[in-house]
Amino acid sequence: MKIEEFLHMVGGYGETSYAKNSKLQEMAIFEVKPFVEKAVAEICNTLLPEKFVVADLGCSSGPNALLVLSMITNSVDELYERLNQHKPEIQFFLNDLPSNDFNNIFQLSMLYHERVKQEKGNTFVSFYIAGLPGSFYGRLFPLKSVLFFHSSYSLMWLSQVPEGLKGENCAPLNKGNIYMNEESSSTLSQLYSEQFKRDFSIFLKSRSDELILGGGMVLSFLGRTNASFNIGGIMHLEGLFLKTMNTMVSEGLVEEAKLNSFNIPMYTPSMEEVKSIIEMEGSFHLIQAHTFESNWDPFDESIDDFTVDKDLSGKNVAKYLRAVGEPLLASHFGTEIMNDFFSRFAKNIASHMSEGKPKHFVLIIILKLNDEVTKRNAMESIVSVA
Repeated sequence: MKIEEFLHMVGGYGETSYAKNSKLQEMAIFEVKPFVEKAVAEICNTLLPEKFVVADLGCSSGPNALLVLSMITNSVDELYERLNQHKPEIQFFLNDLPSNDFNNIFQLSMLYHERVKQEKGNTFVSFYIAGLPGSFYGRLFPLKSVLFFHSSYSLMWLSQVPEGLKGENCAPLNKGNIYMNEESSSTLSQLYSEQFKRDFSIFLKSRSDELILGGGMVLSFLGRTNASFNIGGIMHLEGLFLKTMNTMVSEGLVEEAKLNSFNIPMYTPSMEEVKSIIEMEGSFHLIQAHTFESNWDPFDESIDDFTVDKDLSGKNVAKYLRAVGEPLLASHFGTEIMNDFFSRFAKNIASHMSEGKPKHFVLIIILKLNDEVTKRNAMESIVSVA
């Protein structure tokens, strides 16, 4: 099974679609907004580009796909108004795997163009939107052609399930689990860690080739605290997933062999791991590193935990997890069990949430090309011109 064929959000506008169940990701984009606006302003102030090429990597579908575009176009428009400079044209690339619902994005982009034209008029900064299918674990753009990269809630997804998860005689190394947990062997943890290291290094090298001098990146993705396993993080959700599946196995609704052969292609690194890989790969200078926590239930804005409807919160969490994971799960376990599985999953999540308010841990990193790469790229530009 090729992960690229099934690793995509639920498309369309149905009740289980990502378009209707992506509040968690929307909140993360707004959390990162000040860093995006600051990075864009610095690029504009330094370079005053006539053409501003931006790429959102792992854009998915639905309204969130245009949130970053809105932030950047508004920021650029206001900045150039203050500077009394001619406004640049913005080329905005929306990237995701080929199985993504790009039709949804194209429909939304047309509506967005119409709305901006009505609200802002012809003096607003000109922008153009294009879809770009392909894995960001590799080159996507020509050399030195992009000024700014953004990615949100995407880089924790691996390019593949780590190789080597089959032990001797092809027995599953991770039998009885679908991911890492507190009891995982050091071998298993290392396989996941090494896969992330390879993927993220390729990502950084690819972007360093594509970035124009003076450009930058703002990235945010799920991580974990400095401890081996953060309480309430993604690993607890995987544990609840496994608990739900094991019950269905015991009832004969899911084959045990199917469960034993399934592994989540995801890794949530610590900030220390991310910093180490950035330093080792060598293309980028880490400008800033931040973290924030996000409630599992994005609709839970309560101060305390006593007023929360746990059953409703469990359903909210299960809905966005279904919007994210159903295509991958259905490709392995079959579509016929999905309704039953997510109904049970929601109840297990609600039960877990009665013990406290669990949270996701999110990493934010702001990067620019380091001095050596800048010098190397400058020399390559001189040679190419000559």
